[in-house]
Amino acid sequence: MLVSDLPTPALLVDRARLHANLDAAQARADALGVALRPHAKTHKSPDLARLQAERGARGLTVATTDEAEAFAAAGFDDIRVATPVVSAGKLARLARLQGEGVRVSFTVDSAAGVARASRAFSEAGQTAEVLIEVDSGHGRCGVEWDDRPALAQLGAVAGGAEAVQLVGVLTHGGMSYDGPRAGETADDALQHAADAERDRVLAAAEALVEAGWLDAATAEVSIGSTPAFGRFRPAEGGGRGGLRVTEARPGTYVFYDAGQVALGAARLQDCALLCVGTTLSVRRDDDGTERTITDAGKKVLTSDGGAGLAGFGTVLYSPRTMIAHPHARVTTLSEEHGFVDTPGGAIWEVGDPVFVVPNHACVAVATRRELFVVDGDEVVESWETVAR
Repeated sequence: MLVSDLPTPALLVDRARLHANLDAAQARADALGVALRPHAKTHKSPDLARLQAERGARGLTVATTDEAEAFAAAGFDDIRVATPVVSAGKLARLARLQGEGVRVSFTVDSAAGVARASRAFSEAGQTAEVLIEVDSGHGRCGVEWDDRPALAQLGAVAGGAEAVQLVGVLTHGGMSYDGPRAGETADDALQHAADAERDRVLAAAEALVEAGWLDAATAEVSIGSTPAFGRFRPAEGGGRGGLRVTEARPGTYVFYDAGQVALGAARLQDCALLCVGTTLSVRRDDDGTERTITDAGKKVLTSDGGAGLAGFGTVLYSPRTMIAHPHARVTTLSEEHGFVDTPGGAIWEVGDPVFVVPNHACVAVATRRELFVVDGDEVVESWETVAR
C-alpha cells in the first residue's frame, strides 16, 4: 500500500527516523548509567514498546490505569503509573494486575493517597509499591522538593502503612517546556531545567533518607521529560549522599514533534510522526493569501501550543526531506478541519495531500486507532494503538 492510498487524516511513522531516535535514546541512557523506562502514553503502541524493550528499556511508564491494563495484556510485566492513583476502582484494578504477576508501581503525594492505596491493596492481598511524587518546579502534583518536613511526614505515613512499600521518588521536569527566559539561549534553558530537575529530586530523596524512610543504596530516583533527558548529566561527584538518578522516563523522543523542535530539543529532521490530510477546499482572500482547508482538524493535530510555536503544527514542503514550507501556517483548527494560510498562493489543489508535523505528538496519537509505518511512499506496517 502507498501513503496515497490511506484514508485521511492519518498518522505516519517514518521507520528510519523512528529507529534512529530509539537507538540514540537507549545509547544515551546506557552511557549515563540510568535505566530507560519510556513513557508509552506518547505512542500507545505495544509494537513500538517491544522495539524499545529489545533495545534495553527496563519497564514502561504509563499515564492511566487503562494504559497499564492494555500494556499488561500485551505482555509487559513492569509498569509504572507516573501519577497519583487514588480512586478505589483504579487501585483495585492495579492490585489485580499485580496479582497476575505484573510489577505495578505508582505515585503518592498525600497521606490520604497512601491510606487509599493501603486499603485497596490490603483487600486484594497485595502490597503497593509507591514512589513519592516530587514537585521539582513544574507546579503540578507532588510534594515541593524543598519542603523537608512534609517529605519526612509523608515518608512516615507510607512507612507505617499496612500494605504500602515506599521504593523511591519520582518527578516530572515540566519546566523544560517553558522555553528560554530573557537573555537566555534555548540550550541554556534546557540545561538549567535538566540540572534543576536532577538536583531537586535528589534533595527530596536525601530528605527521606535522612528521615529513615529510604535507603540510599536501593532508592529509585526517577526523572521524566524528553527535553530534560536530552540534557541530563549526572551530579558532580557521582551523586548526593550516596544517591543518584536511577531512571529516566522520556516519551516524546520516539517521534519528537514541532514543540520539541521549537524548544531546541530536536531538529525537524528528527521528527518521525507526520499527519497527512487531504485538501478539501482552496480559496483566495483579498490580500492574496490562499487558504487551504484540510480534513486534519484539532482531533488529530491538537490545539496545543507551547514556547516558540506559531500555529498548530509545522507544514512540510517535502515530507521526504523534512523541509518546512517557508510561508504556510496552520492558523486555525476546528474539530475536523485545518486551515492552512499561505501568503501569495499555496502549492495545493483540491485532493492533494498536506503533511504536517504536529505540535504535540502524544495528543495527536491519542485519538487514532492505528499508526502507519512508512518507508518513503510505501506503508510497510500498521500498528494498533491501545487505551485511546
